[in-house]
Amino acid sequence: MTNRIIAALLALGLIFASASVMAAGAIAVDDEQGSKASDVGYGIGSGDTRDAAGRSAMAECKKAGNSSCKVAVRYDTCGAYAASKDYSGIGWGDSEGQAKANALEACGAGCRVVVSDCQ
Repeated sequence: MTNRIIAALLALGLIFASASVMAAGAIAVDDEQGSKASDVGYGIGSGDTRDAAGRSAMAECKKAGNSSCKVAVRYDTCGAYAASKDYSGIGWGDSEGQAKANALEACGAGCRVVVSDCQ
């Protein structure tokens, strides 16, 4: 009986430990309309929550020398930001490829992926 209780407690501990390792991600960008996609500044962050990831991405974006950073996308698995001179789009998904494809679809013709990330 005692061994079963210990085993159950260990299993619960592993479940909670793996849940706390799971992190959210975010991408913050400094992108003004009329800028080329190659001129977009960005920061990637992660945290225990999407809000924490957003704060981390903002800090990284500003640390990279950007002054007008805004969180573009928050995600649990993968996220991406695409842009052209006139348009931008975000995407997320279960894989980096899916996130990129979704960002490109949201952005439209002539866009390219500026940044993508997976947790």
